[in-house]
Amino acid sequence: MEFRIERSALTEAVAWAARVLPVRSPVPVLGGLLLDTEGGRLRVSGLDCEASARIDVEAAEILRPGKVLVMGRRLLDICKVLPDGPVECAVEGSRFTVSGDGARFGLSVLPLADYPALPSLPQVRGAVDAAEFAAAVADVAVAAGRDDTLPALTGIRLGLDGETGTMTLAATDRYRFAVRTLPWKATAGDPSPDRSADVSADVIVSARRLTEIARSLGRSGLVSVALDTGSAGFEHAGMRTTVRLLEGRLPRHDKLFALESPAVAVVDRARLVEAVKRVSVVADGDSPVQMSFSAADNSVLLQAGYEDDVASQRLPATLEGAQEMTVAFNPGYLADALASFDEPTLRLLLMGAGQRAMITGEAEPDTHRHLLMSVKPPLM
Repeated sequence: MEFRIERSALTEAVAWAARVLPVRSPVPVLGGLLLDTEGGRLRVSGLDCEASARIDVEAAEILRPGKVLVMGRRLLDICKVLPDGPVECAVEGSRFTVSGDGARFGLSVLPLADYPALPSLPQVRGAVDAAEFAAAVADVAVAAGRDDTLPALTGIRLGLDGETGTMTLAATDRYRFAVRTLPWKATAGDPSPDRSADVSADVIVSARRLTEIARSLGRSGLVSVALDTGSAGFEHAGMRTTVRLLEGRLPRHDKLFALESPAVAVVDRARLVEAVKRVSVVADGDSPVQMSFSAADNSVLLQAGYEDDVASQRLPATLEGAQEMTVAFNPGYLADALASFDEPTLRLLLMGAGQRAMITGEAEPDTHRHLLMSVKPPLM
C-alpha cells in the first residue's frame, strides 16, 4: 500500500473513525483502524463491541492499493502534529510510514487476519435533515440518565411513524422527560410518497453514542437512518456508522404530558436563562430555585438560597389560569431544560408545587417539550 493525501483530509478521516475505538480493550486489534485503498479511495474504518464507523475520502494519489491495520489513537496523534500539506503513507515490511515536509513516523502493523469484519448497515428506513436531526438529539440528550445500572434510561428513544412521517426522539432519567418531533421521509429504494406509510420503528439508542453520531455527520443534506432488531445505522456524505441498540423501553410520555387545566406562564427565554444562572450561584447542592408568578404584577420572582445567603431577580412574565403560582426546581435540571430551547419566548405549563411542569416553545409548542417535576419551595 502507498498513497498521497492532504494532511487535513487524513486527520479528519482518522479522527472521525477513531471516535468508536475503545479506550482500553483486552483485544489489541480492536484498538486499530483499518486503512483500505483498494477501491481507488481511502477508506478508514474502526469498531468496538458496540459501534462501528467507516468514512471514505478522496486521496490525492493511490500509488499501490492495499490494506493495513494500525493503532488508531497513535495514528491520530501523529496526524495532529504533521506539518500542513501533502502526506505520503506506505507499508514498508511490518511498518506503516507517514511522512510530510521532512517529518517521518513509523507505526507497527497489526495482524489483518485477526480483525473482525465490520457490521453491515441495517435496512435503510428513511432519511432526515442532518441539521434538524443534530439539534433534536442535543435537545433531548440532556434528559437522558447517567446510571449505567439502568441501561434503558441512558438511551434516547428513536421512533418512526410511517403514517405521519414523524420521527420522535425522547429521553428521561425519571426526574425529567424531553421529547422532540421532526419530519422524516422514506428513501428505502422506493421514491413514492406512500412508501413511508409502511415504515415504523421504536428503538433505544445510547444517548452518548447518538449525540456523537449526530454531531459528526455534518449540518447539511440528508442522513439515512437504518434499523434492524439489533442495531441502528446512519449514513451521510461518505460517512457510515452503526451502533448496537439498548434493550428495554422507555416509559410512554403521552399520559405524563397530559396536564389538565394548567396555569400557563409566558416569559422571555434569554432573560430567564440568565436569571436562573444568576440566582443559582447561592443554590448549594440540590437546593432549588423558586419561581413565584403573579398575574397582577405580570412578573415572576426567582429566588434561591437560605437564611442570609440568598439571591433574587424579578422578570416580566404573564400568567393565565391562576392569579398566583409558586413552583421550585432543581437548578441544574431547570438550566438544562431552558438551554435546550432556542425560541425567543417560552411557555411554562404549571400544575403547582411538587407536581409536573411542562416547558415548550411558544411558536411550536408540540415539537419540543420538556417535562420537569417541581419540588417543595424552600423557606426563604
